[in-house]
Amino acid sequence: MDKQKLDHFRELLLRERQRIEALLSTSATAVDEADEDVRESDDLARVDVDKELTFNLRERETHQLQEIDDALSRIEEGTYGICERCGKPIEEARLEAIPSTRYHARCQAEIEAAEGIETPTL
Repeated sequence: MDKQKLDHFRELLLRERQRIEALLSTSATAVDEADEDVRESDDLARVDVDKELTFNLRERETHQLQEIDDALSRIEEGTYGICERCGKPIEEARLEAIPSTRYHARCQAEIEAAEGIETPTL
């Protein structure tokens, strides 16, 4: 992959990283506000559900940050855009849609099938 394309994907990854960091910051504020709501509300069940949802979202976003960091490392190492499973190039359209992806579409589908995850058809 040429330098211009790598720079493009690096920029996409960095923008997504900033977006996720902003979400994590917002969710931290939401947890603090939920704690405040507990003291002011009798609806403890709602507050618990809100906190659990926020925790799950934070966990997912943290995982996405790690995937982005890994993709940025692959750019630096010169392995970005190469499927980690079969070694073939990942389609640019797939990288545009999911810049942190490690696998091309067929390998991803095979991995998900092996794990029992249904892949939606488009």
